[in-house]
Amino acid sequence: MSLPIVSIRPLIERNRDLDAVAGAIDKACREFGFFYVVDHGVSLNLIARLERVSREFFALSQGEKDHISMDKGGRAWRGYFRVGAELTSGLPDQKEGLYFGQQIEPDHPLVQAGVPMHGPNLFPNSPVEFRETVLEYVSHVTRLGHCLMRGIALALGIDADYFEKNGTADPLVLFRIFHYPSVADPELWGVGEHTDYGLLTILLQDSVGGLEVKTSRGWIGAPPIPGSFVCNIGDMLDRMTRGVYRSTPHRVKNTTGASRLSFPLFFDPNYFWKVKAIELPNSSIATDDSNERWDRVNVHLFEGTYGEYVLGKVSKVFPQLRSTVL
Repeated sequence: MSLPIVSIRPLIERNRDLDAVAGAIDKACREFGFFYVVDHGVSLNLIARLERVSREFFALSQGEKDHISMDKGGRAWRGYFRVGAELTSGLPDQKEGLYFGQQIEPDHPLVQAGVPMHGPNLFPNSPVEFRETVLEYVSHVTRLGHCLMRGIALALGIDADYFEKNGTADPLVLFRIFHYPSVADPELWGVGEHTDYGLLTILLQDSVGGLEVKTSRGWIGAPPIPGSFVCNIGDMLDRMTRGVYRSTPHRVKNTTGASRLSFPLFFDPNYFWKVKAIELPNSSIATDDSNERWDRVNVHLFEGTYGEYVLGKVSKVFPQLRSTVL
């Protein structure tokens, strides 16, 4: 088995040939919850620059990286963390990384009000191109996220602008850069089994690989395909579609002997958006699938805002920083 590859050129160019791409996205979301996208319009030169400055950052001394540690990011939930500092299901991940989001200046009303996960990013002084490269990449891939959500809406048989009118006109965009050192112990996971929290994850991988996806027939690899992104749906899309599109567990293990970089951008509903199901043709009340989920939680019981949902999740990821955002 392998994940499907979807050319989204019709979505990018907004031409009339949308039925085929909508059908391909629908099939991928129903069968896997994961798919590759190609012909996405994001500059390969920008991607190469992002990979280069990221490798340069992770090659810095531990002290230089700690200069922008997450404890300095406060309620914005931004900055660097060391290998083992992030938890999945209570176990330390074998990765280090950087947390970013939309650049929101300190004088913005949301920052002044102390709204969690909103604020300025923490950028290193070196490499010198790091800040501009990250912000340019986030801008371009956020634009891609809007495009993909139009495709997902068409795949569901609803208006293309449904998500823009219901939570994503001003999305919560979170971006991570992860570095997975190679580990010799096969029992140690770069990141353990989990699902993502929001609507859609747009993942850039380097050439090393290590991502695995859970399917009805077991775990399969999602190896890097040059020029592609890997997309997967998250818990909120599962909740909104009443399980028509399910968030799919995935994990990472790097025993290759080489360092691995990955760049997930999470395209999520607005922090204040109140979660609700989509009225889909022929849809029914979602069944309780908690016995099948990695966390044994029935996501369809959640009521409240997306901000409340995501805070309940991230507070378990960095328990030592919980008090800074709650």
